[in-house]
Amino acid sequence: TLKKADIAVYDREVDGLVTDLQLLTEMARELPKDSIRSYEAMYTANEMVNCIDINDRGSLKAAKEIADRFFAQRNAEGQHTVAAIGNCHIDTAWLWPYAETRRKCARSFASALLLMEKFPEYNFACSQAQQLAWVKEDYPSLFERIQHYAKKGQFIPVGGTWVEMDGNLPSGESFVRQFLYGQLFFEKEFGSRCKEFWLPDTFGYSAQLPQIMRICGVSRFLTQKLSWNLVNKFPHHSFIWEGLNGSTVLAHFAPADTYGAEVRVAEVLKSITNLEDKGRVSHSVLLFGHGDGGGGPTEGMLRRRERLQDVNGLPRVSLSTPDAFFSGLEAESRNLCRWTGELFLELHNGTYTTHARTKQLNRMCEQALRDAEMICSVVFALAPKEAPYPSQEFEACWKDVLLNQFHDVLPGSCIAEARDDAEKINSRVLERVRQLSDGALEKLFGTCDDYATGDLVFVNSLPWSRSEIVQVPWNRDELSKRCWIEGVDDNAMQQAEHGTLVSLVAAPAGYKVLRGISSHKVSVLAVETVPGVIRLRNQFLEARLNSQCELSSLKLLGGSKEFVAPDKLANVFVMFDDIPLYWDAWDVMDYHLETRKPAVKQLLEAATILEQGPLQAAVRVKFAVGSRSIVTQTVIIDAVHPYLKFDTQVEWKEDHKFLKVEFPANILSRQATYEIQFGHVERPTHFNTSWDWAKFEVYGHKWADLSEHGHGLALLNTCKYGHAVHGNVLRLSLLRAPKSPDPDADMGHHHFTYALMPHQGTFQEAGVVQQAYELGSPLRMVVCSAESKLSGVLSSQKSLMETGSWFQVSCPAVILETVKRAERRPDALVLRLYEAYGGEAAVAVTTFLPVARAVTCNALEDEGSELPISGGTIQLVLKPFQIVSVLVFLKHHAK
Repeated sequence: TLKKADIAVYDREVDGLVTDLQLLTEMARELPKDSIRSYEAMYTANEMVNCIDINDRGSLKAAKEIADRFFAQRNAEGQHTVAAIGNCHIDTAWLWPYAETRRKCARSFASALLLMEKFPEYNFACSQAQQLAWVKEDYPSLFERIQHYAKKGQFIPVGGTWVEMDGNLPSGESFVRQFLYGQLFFEKEFGSRCKEFWLPDTFGYSAQLPQIMRICGVSRFLTQKLSWNLVNKFPHHSFIWEGLNGSTVLAHFAPADTYGAEVRVAEVLKSITNLEDKGRVSHSVLLFGHGDGGGGPTEGMLRRRERLQDVNGLPRVSLSTPDAFFSGLEAESRNLCRWTGELFLELHNGTYTTHARTKQLNRMCEQALRDAEMICSVVFALAPKEAPYPSQEFEACWKDVLLNQFHDVLPGSCIAEARDDAEKINSRVLERVRQLSDGALEKLFGTCDDYATGDLVFVNSLPWSRSEIVQVPWNRDELSKRCWIEGVDDNAMQQAEHGTLVSLVAAPAGYKVLRGISSHKVSVLAVETVPGVIRLRNQFLEARLNSQCELSSLKLLGGSKEFVAPDKLANVFVMFDDIPLYWDAWDVMDYHLETRKPAVKQLLEAATILEQGPLQAAVRVKFAVGSRSIVTQTVIIDAVHPYLKFDTQVEWKEDHKFLKVEFPANILSRQATYEIQFGHVERPTHFNTSWDWAKFEVYGHKWADLSEHGHGLALLNTCKYGHAVHGNVLRLSLLRAPKSPDPDADMGHHHFTYALMPHQGTFQEAGVVQQAYELGSPLRMVVCSAESKLSGVLSSQKSLMETGSWFQVSCPAVILETVKRAERRPDALVLRLYEAYGGEAAVAVTTFLPVARAVTCNALEDEGSELPISGGTIQLVLKPFQIVSVLVFLKHHAK
């Protein structure tokens, strides 16, 4: 609150003396007690004070001469250099909404330009293309001035990404799009791409980031956030960071442990005393300027930097640029140590779970965009004039999703107003993407709304053939008239609430017209064997549930291996007290594990069989958890999937509680495996070392797996990220209830799904990766017009009509993640693939679209070398976890 305002006349001479006195007293205090320079600083300050007579301005000049004698004493050759880089880390949303950030950017960037006028040697590093795009839209004249100073080399775009995103939760494709749209913006508006990935305040960094950086034209990485580690001090400040596939980048952590330095003596000294790589490097960064809420550097900071530029007793402090600093560091890189794998922040583990709806919408948007881009690409390839690719719409949708991946929004560490903004934006994205895909499907199939006359078409966006149980809007009699049935009628269909369930097989990255259905030899079974015990079975597994739908037994059909630990139950809801020491929405402390207790307080509706097969069985239960919350869960088993599915709804009304579901497994393994972006990582299941202990709560994406030789248990999910595997117990984190900065965080209704998959062999051999994709990407049903004949553009494509497939990938280890139109080549599509199993993979990628040639490219879609293509097939060899992008040029498409 502003309490006082004065009118004053600025006296530069007095201000300079005040700065000198501050620096001298800081040196006297911060330098070692036995340092001669410490005593000299103290005596110099004392001499200045004695010299000054406030009634005699001539004494001010004499005092300055005393200070000048001290600061004129220079360092010897070989002194460490601190590269001071002005910056202004503005949280795109945090304790304020996006609308306020737009104003913060204008104020902060305008201040930076004013300082450039006063200090021509001053440079300002600015990340986040989104913030500059806002300034261009809201304050065009200011943006023109920014471009002017960028040409002079003083205003320096860095980072290369759309926003400073979370480093754990976005998908691999989202990471690529952060760089794609960020780099294209910087190139268009400032004439060049960024060389440095600038992410100073994010809550951990994925092991795939080095490769993604490299394929996006970035080879340098800067942060400081791991200085926040609660348990272990990270052993380096300058090092080579090696990612999941072996890609390396040059990394630097600012040793002053801040991005908001004020150029104080203590910060300058810490830049060398805290440096873990003494003797290996002679450079370190000092990031100065007020951050988080904006503001940036001040004139006082720059005046202090001038005085400390080269003072005996302190490191040299030179104004620098990111490029100059990293170029100097590269010259010393032969001496640097190497860190392999993820950069795990040992704090803020709660951000994997907080604001569950925001995370769910993010996952839904990522999947919807993936599917819609593929469908629109196919239609565009077949009929470019009739179905132009909606590039601008997709770009706008992606940029909205990328915005909401900012490192205080997607993690859930923002206020309610910012959370509401994100949920509204992503909900609009889902609606718009649905419209785009509907329009493409209508052109492709000639869709209609007439179930009575139209054929049903099921679209599969995944690059492998898949079996699914689907619900059709016909009763059994109508279905029997329309479709031929192979096998026993009783096992071919099942009456559902709004139609009939049938089984079908969809082509890889293609479609299936429902003309025939097949029965299954082993029908799904749900039966109450004794009171309170329900037996579930399909062709893959057999399970037993108690009255709370907890698993007392889980076996593969025909096998003897019991997957539930002896004398334990699985699918058990557990509650933990969740009162962190520091940051409520951010943190989960290790001691929360000591408060574990059964979550179920009262069984409201005992397990009841809803469906009994032959294609699907379901059991529902309802119970109270915590003090005021209700869980309703339906356990589903069907004829085609090797897992139990848990469709779960929660009315959540708790305070500082943490809800998880756990699965004690009859598995012995010292490592658990978790999906991350474009691959997976292994993490310990024990607490042998402090580094192991610090990973008591970790993140994963669509699946986690615990395996011993011969068998394993995988836990799949549609929208959760928080995981923990301790010993033989797998836990999935479901909901938290922090009260700051959002007092209503996660209160209300939640609907999510997870699945439990026992398997033989490795998770790769069992197809865990594919099953996790399928769980979150159901087949899309459309109604095809014209008397069961495809009447859209597809009807003229004979090869597509015969195969029902747009793309096929020969190797299950290689995932076709993305199909989109190229950003700068309207006559080409981009195919992005990755190796998911962790081994070298030879693969044939076949498309039945009209393609002329294929060229390798990076993630920014710069063309590489020509690829041989024969009959629509491209032969590739991918190294472990490698990401590959290919440009395929379409026939009869103008550039």
